[in-house]
Amino acid sequence: MIATAEQISPATDTDWWRGGVIYQIYPRSYQDTTGDGVGDLNGITARLPYVASLGVDAIWISPFFTSPMKDFGYDVSDYRDVDPMFGTLADFDRLVDTAHRLGVRVMIDLVLSHSSDEHPWFQESRASRDNPKSDWYVWADPKPDGTPPNNWLSIFGGGGWQWDVRRQQYFYHCFLESQPDLNFHNPEVQDALLDVTRFWLDRGVDGFRLDTINFYFADKELRDNPALPPERRNAKIAPSVNPYNHQEHLYSKNRPENLAFLKRFRELLDEYPGTAAVGEVGDAQFGMELIGQYTKDGQGVHMCYAFDFLAWDPLTAARIVEVFDNLEEKAPDGWACWAFSNHDVTRHVTRWNLDDQGARCYATLIHALRGSVCLYQGEELGLTEARVAYEDLQDPYGIEFWPEFVGRDGCRTPMVWEPSNQNGGFSDAKPWLPVAHEHLGNSVGSQEGRPDALLHHYRAIIGLRGRSEILRKGIQRSTEAHGDMLTFCRVHEGRRIFCAFNLGGEPCTTHTPDGEWRFIDGIGGKDPQVGNGGIHLGPWQYTLLEEA
Repeated sequence: MIATAEQISPATDTDWWRGGVIYQIYPRSYQDTTGDGVGDLNGITARLPYVASLGVDAIWISPFFTSPMKDFGYDVSDYRDVDPMFGTLADFDRLVDTAHRLGVRVMIDLVLSHSSDEHPWFQESRASRDNPKSDWYVWADPKPDGTPPNNWLSIFGGGGWQWDVRRQQYFYHCFLESQPDLNFHNPEVQDALLDVTRFWLDRGVDGFRLDTINFYFADKELRDNPALPPERRNAKIAPSVNPYNHQEHLYSKNRPENLAFLKRFRELLDEYPGTAAVGEVGDAQFGMELIGQYTKDGQGVHMCYAFDFLAWDPLTAARIVEVFDNLEEKAPDGWACWAFSNHDVTRHVTRWNLDDQGARCYATLIHALRGSVCLYQGEELGLTEARVAYEDLQDPYGIEFWPEFVGRDGCRTPMVWEPSNQNGGFSDAKPWLPVAHEHLGNSVGSQEGRPDALLHHYRAIIGLRGRSEILRKGIQRSTEAHGDMLTFCRVHEGRRIFCAFNLGGEPCTTHTPDGEWRFIDGIGGKDPQVGNGGIHLGPWQYTLLEEA
């Protein structure tokens, strides 16, 4: 059922985020209303009834701030305004008001670790070594031989330092050369970014997704990162062809000073009851430790996500047990937010080569796990990674490492709303990225009239999670893998739900824990005929049982 604008505002549960479901919208690719081939804020507003119909708690909108768009909004030149490409502040206010009337909270993407080199802060900082903002970015003198001050690398390829002829110094950039890193050791920088945060809180946002939350501080002494042995390298954060994987990033990120800043950030959010923040922890070696540190005891953000379920590694039963054992060991008091897809990684249907039944199985799984959930636009439609020709690439990351790594454009192609034209109802003009022809059959319009469509399965499982305190806020016990069979119990206030998932292509059998159990219907699972205690699941089948 499609929600209507007359529905009530978001509930007053200040812990809504604990177990909540957040729907990520990439604004360039959601809905174009101006005919320029690029999505905009009014397009999001127009589609909010559809979002509300999914039953999610909140939306997370990727950056829409003023920007030269060299990294498509993750290079901010004005933190307090909307880029004209996306609309105006009045359009944003209208979006927030509409979302709240539909019962949906609004979270926005804050990019605090770096700005655009076109930001007035950087323009002033680079002008001289003694101006009021001269220390607002990470500047350093060259070594005596003129080379950069240390060995830090850029995630987007090459060295992390860029020479500036005005100051005769290097500035550090973890991403593009046009994205200089801010100097968080300067209290004025922290104050300015917290003022930005307050600006958006005062406009009514319900929280934030914090981009690269562990990148805020760089080592004050600018020490070299040590080499990472080949056996410890992985491609969770950067593709395997990127030399960024050859370092252990002890000094260019993950610094302990970040904890004090995150405490300040949390104190600000606590002035606005019901707001929440989720941090992106970009680290291949220390993700769980950082989740534990950053979400502990209300001293930092409310929740964090690492890249454990966003990597190419097959998400087997054993892998899930490993991740939860690691979480219990290193972040026992933390709160994780799980995602299978987002705007930075290959869509998980393609990564894990899932058919329709596999997609349903994993959709059910992520909503059964302890933690919060981030869904990415089109995930509910089962969209695959689009193939984008080299001449159509927009992502500087993909252009740099093509063809071994084709970048992130394949997960950023426009949302498909209906199948009747080549643009899928996204725009009347040529889209900024081509719509994948194979996506049209999975469009919203194609699925709405089919009761057995994946879209309706997402609505059903999100609805079950929304109604169940056990699934939203309960603890998770006895997470076990027996071959391809994954089993665990969710427990809350003495009530239990037993979950079983066959994550493989052969039939599996397991048994329920002691007790009387009844099958939870309406989510497309398999009734295991629990009278004899045995659960027999075919390939990619699952079942959820509630204690009688």
